[in-house]
Amino acid sequence: MVAPAKFWDKSAAKYAKSPIKDMASYEATLERVRAHLSREMEVLEIGCGTGTTALKLRGAVKFFTATDISGEMIAIAKEKAGAEGAENADFLTAAMDDHPFAPEQFDAVMAFNLLHLIEDVDGALAAIHGLIKPGGLFISKTVCLGELTPLFRLLLPVMQLFGRAPYVAFYKTEELDNKITSAGFEMVETGYYSEKSRSRFVVARKR
Repeated sequence: MVAPAKFWDKSAAKYAKSPIKDMASYEATLERVRAHLSREMEVLEIGCGTGTTALKLRGAVKFFTATDISGEMIAIAKEKAGAEGAENADFLTAAMDDHPFAPEQFDAVMAFNLLHLIEDVDGALAAIHGLIKPGGLFISKTVCLGELTPLFRLLLPVMQLFGRAPYVAFYKTEELDNKITSAGFEMVETGYYSEKSRSRFVVARKR
């Protein structure tokens, strides 16, 4: 299986050109995220890809920092931010175990369509917990593939063998929620955007 950073570097250009498949669900997600943000907040998004979501949400907060393990993704995000004149947003190539941030630096940390792509998700959630101020928020959206058709589970090993897919976990909703709460968070809001895709939206507060 291709190393994650290399996989996403190779996919960056195509990813940047791909349209959002379900715009209604995406906009509904953004609306719910904004409901939990304020202009006094400093926010971090991990796994930001090419920066589309970060740039849409930056106007709702004081400062928005976004990271990705792919330098190619971040390069595209920086170009988009420059074109937009996004002075309150910064994009960095960084990983959960290799970043410049201080403990409890952020009012909120976000991870969209990411947790199912991380092998050590328990370690990642612990690291995220450490970056959030007491009482701060973890906001995420994760597809629960364990509740969908098993066809992709059968095809995935072949796709990974040929470098066409990264690591993918097949979570069910209860399992995912338990991992988040076990990491030291309490649920504030949950939902699906969309119900059909079983993309689990979670807002959780650091205990």
